[in-house]
Amino acid sequence: MKRTVQLLTLGILVIGIVACSFFSKTTENKQIVLGSTGSDAQIWKFIAQSKAAKDEHLNIVVKEINDGVALNNATLENEIDVNAFQSWGYFKVYNQAHQQQLQAIATTYLEPMGLYSKKYKSLKDLPTGASVVIPSDPANTVRALKLLQKADLIQLTQNFNALTGNVQDIVSNPKQLKITLVQGGTAPRALTDVDLVAIGNTDALESGLDVTHDALFYEKVDQSVGDNINILVVNKQKAQDPDLLKLAKLYHQPFVKDYIQKHFKGTKIDVNQPLI
Repeated sequence: MKRTVQLLTLGILVIGIVACSFFSKTTENKQIVLGSTGSDAQIWKFIAQSKAAKDEHLNIVVKEINDGVALNNATLENEIDVNAFQSWGYFKVYNQAHQQQLQAIATTYLEPMGLYSKKYKSLKDLPTGASVVIPSDPANTVRALKLLQKADLIQLTQNFNALTGNVQDIVSNPKQLKITLVQGGTAPRALTDVDLVAIGNTDALESGLDVTHDALFYEKVDQSVGDNINILVVNKQKAQDPDLLKLAKLYHQPFVKDYIQKHFKGTKIDVNQPLI
């Protein structure tokens, strides 16, 4: 009888250990390495520490890489699981050059590009022959040219291409603007030297500029800015990973919107829509 009790006790202990082991494995947080930079990295670090991430059993590790090509390369090589930094336009240019091996899984926000000046209070005040600086990387060159067109400063060809467009596609330039291309990160420094500068919002924020207050003109959320909406990007092999798809749900929760509004004052406009 004593031996029977001992065996029964041992059996219960074994079952308990197996059950605890199984429970531990099924509730263990899934680690996701998310590559990002600048203000995006700041937001994702906040999300990573949130109760909502823990409730979804996600252990989000934010890896900062301060170069867009390097971030996409790391995603391509599966060194990171997902990246959060780029617009549709930037993504298309990269992906076309890399056999379409990456895939967008969700939209996040629009970070408006703005036209800034330290010399003039209105675009109407720009003189003939005004000097204008725009970013030199292809996606943001296209974006800046479209913004100049939206501001009625230039006219582009009807078949202007979001992937290959450049200053040669300007067909009308009534103010005879003298447009110079510079590396995006250096654009804010040109404000003291030229009449008008197109600056992406990440570079603007890092230079102490607020697009909604300091820009003379900036992008609004409408059909014309589809290529400028930021996205989450993964290697195509991971496009259906349910844990990665949870990230979009996390990003658009109210507590994240409140954090972004508090820290970025409306310069990141939430965009939660089907993928283009």
